[in-house]
Amino acid sequence: MENIIDIVPLTEWGLGFEFPLLIAGPCSAESEEQVLATAKELAADGRVKIFRAGVWKPRTRPGGFEGLGEQALKWLKRVKSETGLSVAVEVAMPQHVELALEYAIDVVWLGARTTANPFLVEQLAAALSGANIPVLVKNPVTPDLELWIGSIERLWRSGIKRIAAIHRGFHPYERSRLRNIPKWEIAIDLKSRIPSLPVICDPSHIAGKANLVPEIAQHALDLSMDGLMVEVHPTPLQALSDAMQQLTPRAFINMIDNLNFHFTTSTDYRFIDFLEQVRNRIDSIDQQIIELLAARMKLVEQIGEYKRTNNVSIFQLRRWENILKSRIECGKRLGLDEEYIKNLLQLVHKESIKKQAEILRGNQPNKKE
Repeated sequence: MENIIDIVPLTEWGLGFEFPLLIAGPCSAESEEQVLATAKELAADGRVKIFRAGVWKPRTRPGGFEGLGEQALKWLKRVKSETGLSVAVEVAMPQHVELALEYAIDVVWLGARTTANPFLVEQLAAALSGANIPVLVKNPVTPDLELWIGSIERLWRSGIKRIAAIHRGFHPYERSRLRNIPKWEIAIDLKSRIPSLPVICDPSHIAGKANLVPEIAQHALDLSMDGLMVEVHPTPLQALSDAMQQLTPRAFINMIDNLNFHFTTSTDYRFIDFLEQVRNRIDSIDQQIIELLAARMKLVEQIGEYKRTNNVSIFQLRRWENILKSRIECGKRLGLDEEYIKNLLQLVHKESIKKQAEILRGNQPNKKE
C-alpha cells in the first residue's frame, strides 16, 4: 500500500500553506464574539494559517455541549472574509460534509472516534469525493496503526490527494500525567509507511493540561512533524469543552516564539537517518516502560497497605514463583532470553518488597526490618 499512496505536499495544496503548518483555534465555536476575537488575534500574529473550531462536538455521554452546527459555520465564514485565514471544522457524517462545503470551509478533519469506524469513513470518503478539499485524519482512539492507515487509504481511493494525518495520542487504560499517551513510535511508523504523508501533532489532546502543551509541541517538532494543531480560547477556563487544555491567544503566541523549529520538509522523511528513527521509537517505548513501572508501584503500595492493615507477611513465596514462571514463559514466547526476564523481574520484585517494607515500618517505627 505504501507504494501506491502519493500525497500532495502541504505547500502544493494551493492555500498558501508552508512548513511548518500552524493550525489554531478554540475546541468549540461558542459565540460569534469568541470566534472572531480569537481569529483576529491569531491572524494579527501572521504565523497561523488555518483557524480551527469544532461546530459538531461528539460527546462521550449525552447532555454536554454538542456544538452549534450551521450557526457556527456562519461565524467561520466571517472569520475567513475578515481575517484571510483558512478555516477548518470536524466532520463526522455526510450531512456535515454537505454543510461544510456549502459554507466554503477550506479544510475538514476526521476525529478520533470517526477514524475508528471504517463504515463511517467510507461514507465520508464518498461524500468528499470530487469536493477538492483537503482532509486531515486524526489517529483512532486506540493505538491501531492499520486502522489509521485504512482511513487514509479510503480517502485516497475516493480521489482525495490532499491528506494529512493528525497525531493526537491514544486513550490510556492506565492513569497518566497526560490526557492521551503519545506513543510517538506509531506516528513515526505511519510516516515510514507513507513517506509523502504530512503528519501534524495535536499537543492539546495529548497534554490535556495547558501547561504541558509546549513540552509536547516541542517534542513533536524534534521528531520533524510537519506542524501543530493547538486549541486556543480567549478565556479557557470558561470554555464549554476542553477547558483545561486550551491556551489563550497570547500564551499560544508566546509558545510559538519559544519553540525550536527544525527547518525540513515532509519529503525529507525518507532521508532521515535510520538510527535516528529507531532511537526515537526506543525513547518513546522507554518512557512508556517507566510510566508503567510507576503505575505498578502504585498498586504495590495498595497491596502493602492491605498487608499492613491485615497483618499479612510481605513476601509470598508461591505468588513470587507464579510471577517468575508466567512472565518468563510470556517473554520466551516473545523471543526474549529467559535469564534477561528473570533478572529484570528480580529487580522489580526487590523494589516492590522494599516499598512494602517501608509501608510496614511506617506503622511500626520501632521494629527492625
